[in-house]
This record gives sequence, structure tokens and C-alpha cells, in this order.
Amino acid sequence: MEYENYQSPWMNDELAMLQDAARKFFNKEFAPHVERWNEQGYVDRSAWNQAGSAGLLCAEIPAEFGGGGGDYRYDTVIMEEMHRAGVTGWGNQVHSSIVAPYIKHYGSTEQKQRWLPQMASGDMVGAIAMTEPNTGSDLQAVRTTAVRDGDEYVINGSKTYITNGQQCGMVIVVAKTDPNARAKGISLIVVETDDNPGFKRGRNLKKMGQKSADTSELFFEDCRVPVGNLLGETEGEGFFQLMNQLPQERLSIGQAAVVSMERAMDVTLDFVKERQAFGQRVLDFQNTKFTLAECKTNLRIARTFVDQCLVQHMEGKLDATTASMAKYWCTEQQCDLIDKCLQFHGGAGYMDEYEISRLYTDARVQKIYGGTNEIMKELIGRTLG
Repeated sequence: MEYENYQSPWMNDELAMLQDAARKFFNKEFAPHVERWNEQGYVDRSAWNQAGSAGLLCAEIPAEFGGGGGDYRYDTVIMEEMHRAGVTGWGNQVHSSIVAPYIKHYGSTEQKQRWLPQMASGDMVGAIAMTEPNTGSDLQAVRTTAVRDGDEYVINGSKTYITNGQQCGMVIVVAKTDPNARAKGISLIVVETDDNPGFKRGRNLKKMGQKSADTSELFFEDCRVPVGNLLGETEGEGFFQLMNQLPQERLSIGQAAVVSMERAMDVTLDFVKERQAFGQRVLDFQNTKFTLAECKTNLRIARTFVDQCLVQHMEGKLDATTASMAKYWCTEQQCDLIDKCLQFHGGAGYMDEYEISRLYTDARVQKIYGGTNEIMKELIGRTLG
């Protein structure tokens, strides 16, 4: 934000260099293709290898497994510059900040060596399959099963709304290894999709926003994978693994909300400074100034909140409740602020050719995925006594 003088406390010189490199890459290599990607409904497969060659995939994965050797801050910098460039449909947040950490934290050395280098190079795109047609935020109720048959698991079930579903070479499947148990019956099993006759991709679903994000149905019909594809040492650890990793996912959604808010403020200030009404700039009306002053204040609060959460996360102190607060509150603020910014554009704000229109439609899902905001409030409410 050019009009701001705020500096995130977790930034340093090395991260600033990465920020500059990521900004140049996204503006040069990805931004010119966004309109075409939106129309075709997915990002070019070659873009993943481009990003891998530029060192923008799996930044928090150790170098020995092909990653950037950094930490979560590095993925944050890349994510922020991606959003500032208007590249909202590329599924790297899922690939690098969600899927790769599951392998990093719960995978065996052999699993890490098999999958992480390919993910870091872009040769293999990662996905995670949680949501089912009849199961969303209540992960304990998944119906997909994984039954052991000798040295293999046989997986049956269907998943939906899966980011990177059309291009993934591997997908972490949330499945029941014990259908009679709830949380303790869940396991995470990796399915490698190439040449697997039991794995089928469904539709690339059309959406309100984030149109270049391939969001897919996935089907598992007697899908066989080696027992060695189980994440963790024993069956039944999946729910614990999910609960441990969801705070980072929810923080990441909150952070993306803040970047989108910053971008909305930038494009709106440019617009109201140039647009004339009744002989003066739209910015010079008191209503404009007062409303944008409220927006700027809420934005500063949101930015400092997610920055504090990031600092806590780096210290291993970010709890699930605070992460839920960040996800819920920041996405609510995102939708509210962008709605107000769109209003200042008048009829132009309703037109897709203006960035504020895309920011508006892209924002709506933020209150839904990663656990709906109603679920976030329920989780927070449980701490009240």
C-alpha cells in the first residue's frame, strides 16, 4: 500500500528480497495471463513449473527435499505478492502452505523424498480432499472409506470443491479407516493420480469468483494405493493431524483477506482521486473520506492482528481459537470493506473489467472454505466456559 508507512514486524532484508523477486515474477509472468486463465477455468499447467524454477513453490520445505529452506513467512510473502498482482486463482496456497506441510510434518523420510522435490519443482501439483457432497466443516462425518487389503488400501468415496483437482498429481485423501469410529477412525492417505484406474476427475466446477482456480469433483472407485501411502505411523491419526494443521490454513486465509483489502483500498483511492462528480473529486466528498477512513482503520487493525498471529505461529504459540478469530474476523472485514469500495466505483464497480468487481466476487468464498465462519464462531464460543 503506497499510502501506508506500516511495516510488518516479521519482515527482514532477506524476505524483502524475496518480496521484490516475487512481485516482479507475478507481474511479468502471471498477471498478463489472468484474463485468459479466468476464461478457460484453470491456470496453465506450465505455470507450475515456471514458479518452481523461480523458487516460488514450497518455500518452507527443507532444502534437502527440494524446497526453499525457509519458514512460513516465506510462503506468506509469496502469497501476498500473488494476490497483489491479481493472481487469485492459482492454487499455490493449497499446494505449498497446506499440502506440503502435511508431508513435511507427518511423512516418512521415504515419502518426503518421493513427493516434496516434485512438488517444489512444479512437476507434481498437490491437493487435499476433505469436503464431500454431504460433508463440509464436520470432518468427523466423512463417508469416504479406506479398507486395507493386504499391502494396499482400497479407497471408495467422492470429494467435491477440491482445489487443484484437475491438475493434481497427488492428493491427500481424508478417509475412514474405521467406519464405526468418528474422529479416531480418520486417516490421511496419499493417492498418486497418474495411471491409477480407481481415481477419476469429475467436473471442473464453475464458480462465482476465483474463476481460474480449478475446483473439482474427485471420485475414488476401488482406488488402490500402497499401505505405505498412509501419513503417520498408524491408522486413526488423521483427525489429530488435521486439527494440528488447520490453524495455519486458517491464518493463511485471514492473511489473504488482508492483502485483498489492501488491494481494494489501492484501486479505490486511485479511482476516487480521478473521478469527478458535481465539479469535484469523489474523494473530496465528506462521505467518501469518512467511509474510507473507517476502512483504513479496520484494515490497519486486521493487518496488525494477522501479523501478531504470524509472530505467534513462528514461536509455536498460535492456538486454534486465535487462528479461528483471524479467519472469521478478517474475512468478514474483507467482504464488508470491498463492498464499500465497490460502491464508490458506481456502475463501473459492477463491470468485470474493473479489478474491484473481481475482488468482490473472489472474496465471498473466504467466509466459507477452511471451515465456515459460523463454525469459527462455534469454536471460539467453546472457550467461553
